[in-house]
Amino acid sequence: MLQKEEHEELFYQLALTMTPGIGAKSGRVLLEHFGNAIEIFKTPLKQLKHVDGIGEVRAKGFRDPEVLTKAEKELAFVLKNNVQTLLVNKNHPKRLLNCADAPILLFYKGNADLDAARIVAIVGTRKNTDYGQKLCEDLVEGLQSLENILVVSGLALGIDAIAHKKCVALGMPNVGVLGHGMDRIYPFNHNALAKQMVENGGVLTEFPSGTLPDRSNFPMRNRIVAGMSDVTVVVESSATGGALITAHMAGGYNREVMAFPGRVGDSRSAGCNDLIRRNAAAMITKTDDLIELMNWSDKARRKPVQKQLFINFTPDEEKVINLLQSKDLVHADEFFHHTGLANSMLAATLLQLEMQGLIKTLPGKYYRMN
Repeated sequence: MLQKEEHEELFYQLALTMTPGIGAKSGRVLLEHFGNAIEIFKTPLKQLKHVDGIGEVRAKGFRDPEVLTKAEKELAFVLKNNVQTLLVNKNHPKRLLNCADAPILLFYKGNADLDAARIVAIVGTRKNTDYGQKLCEDLVEGLQSLENILVVSGLALGIDAIAHKKCVALGMPNVGVLGHGMDRIYPFNHNALAKQMVENGGVLTEFPSGTLPDRSNFPMRNRIVAGMSDVTVVVESSATGGALITAHMAGGYNREVMAFPGRVGDSRSAGCNDLIRRNAAAMITKTDDLIELMNWSDKARRKPVQKQLFINFTPDEEKVINLLQSKDLVHADEFFHHTGLANSMLAATLLQLEMQGLIKTLPGKYYRMN
């Protein structure tokens, strides 16, 4: 049972998301400026309009009676159906807070830890092949070995559903991000699957009840899938598949992107092959590749080799090795700042050490001791 203050704050948080002209960015600006949603609605219009990015037109939206009517209706829905609300200034998934366009409020049903130590998004075509299905199922099965792991996808047909179903079968927490309100499940034949997921995982959306699964909602859904994950894996995708939108968004959030290669000429692998060709995704062929690239296992996090075991290091190599031995991971920019080496000399030194098997390149221009 919500306390009076919590009830009021939730009501005005809902109202904020329903105010005309107020989106993710302007909503966050307002919450940061006033501290909570209650103060936003109680502030005189002459003050509201002077907040950065608001102006007179948007400020007037806070006096629209329809806004409060919609908020009251949605509040009744979430309370009746035990829907959790995740507020950007309170209990939002932490990884999403780093995304400037993340929604200010999410609706959630489930018990999964949305801040799990390791979160993997698995996406792909709705018209998968047997090859794609096996890759997806093997990937999920391999992730079982990791502690505190969460799988995220979009509960769509094809690869998404395969990932969710495999997680359910293995008892792995998994979350489906919806492109509609909590009052329905789309596609309809995933109703039973969604109920199983809520028992050990959950479903998540930014859309209030009554929102239909309109086509324009799914790219918005994809940004949440990408933003709340450490790595997005594209299993199988055509050259224009929605999974590529998710991959692009993940890259824009500086998250890792990986893809399974497919046969040349296979239309349902064209998207994956192109991501790999453009270096927009790291190529993986099995779960162990992902675990190693993400540095998520003891094997992938080998102890640094003491430099006295090596002989004939050049002074430049000594600088690189010393920095790598002091940290688990080092970004290419850090070498430049800490070693003082020119870019061309640094690149040559890193390549030489990698060819000797002493260091390993990881996605995102990171390096570690091998």
